[in-house]
Amino acid sequence: MGKRILMILVLVSMIGFATCSENDGEERKCDFYSGKWEFDSEFPLYNSSECPFIRKEFDCLKYGRPDRLYLHFKWRPLNCNLPRFDGVDLLERLRGKKIMFVGDSISMNQWQSLACLLHAAVPHSNIIQQTNGDIRTIKFQDYGTSLMLFLSHYLVDIEEEHNFGRVLKLDSIKSGEIWKDMDVLIFNTWLWWYRSGPTQPWDYIQIGNKTLKDMDRMEAFRHGLTTWANWVDSDQLDTTKTRVFFQGVSPSHYHGSDWNEPEARNCAKESSPLLGSTYPGGLPAASFTVQQVLARIKKPIHLLNITTLSQLRKDAHPSSYNGFRGMDCTHWCIAGLPDTWNQLLYAALIS
Repeated sequence: MGKRILMILVLVSMIGFATCSENDGEERKCDFYSGKWEFDSEFPLYNSSECPFIRKEFDCLKYGRPDRLYLHFKWRPLNCNLPRFDGVDLLERLRGKKIMFVGDSISMNQWQSLACLLHAAVPHSNIIQQTNGDIRTIKFQDYGTSLMLFLSHYLVDIEEEHNFGRVLKLDSIKSGEIWKDMDVLIFNTWLWWYRSGPTQPWDYIQIGNKTLKDMDRMEAFRHGLTTWANWVDSDQLDTTKTRVFFQGVSPSHYHGSDWNEPEARNCAKESSPLLGSTYPGGLPAASFTVQQVLARIKKPIHLLNITTLSQLRKDAHPSSYNGFRGMDCTHWCIAGLPDTWNQLLYAALIS
């Protein structure tokens, strides 16, 4: 059993590899997700004050962040170069198409970053914004490209039931009827699985024919993610038309001990990334669950394996510069780290 799990992890870790040519003419596999952060004066790729799409919680400079060093880091894979983001090229490739981020506020982080990157590439383009229920759309009219966000904290359904109240249904995905019509889908879920108390948006969990007051949250996460994986593999989704991505687990930085600082320290005073390619605290348990579930999917799917490279960016959170009172070491400043996520998405789309 242990050997089987190890093989699964090895296979998933190869998702997202690209072929790189070395100077000696030999080709070798390059993992875009293994590397280090280095200073680059050409970053960031846009001025956040000129982007009209940033939610206040992510607009760190607007809300008083005094340092700027965190903006000037580029992700450098160990054995090759990551293609520079080209917004015009991406819009041409996605001309007349619909790209949708599906997930929680971390998906919103990446969606708004991509909107800013594209806006900077075509600043005079005709752009319209629309909201229709759970779907938000930024449409670049000159290209017919729709950049969309579908807010879904768990990917599986939450429904109001007369006898129980709000029920998290781990075996049900009705929103797939909307998702299946997209040309590119980028999914994300994790942040809300451990919510409890007033911020928890459900009262009971339904799994099979059982309705429970609660259950082990990691097991619930695994079951819900497996339901989503089965939907990807079902006849509902045509992966010859739709490219599917899953964003790896986005980390938080509330405990300094994770990066060898005092436990009480959080992201508040961090202004530069960790050096090197490894994170002292190791990978979060949820990332192993994601890899194991994705490894069983038969259809083509790309894991945007952003966990480790994001763990190294203890400096990239809004902290107290988020437009409201509180410490945010979960989300990310825009401009900032999500731009690199989108650079990785771009690299995957053109490969």
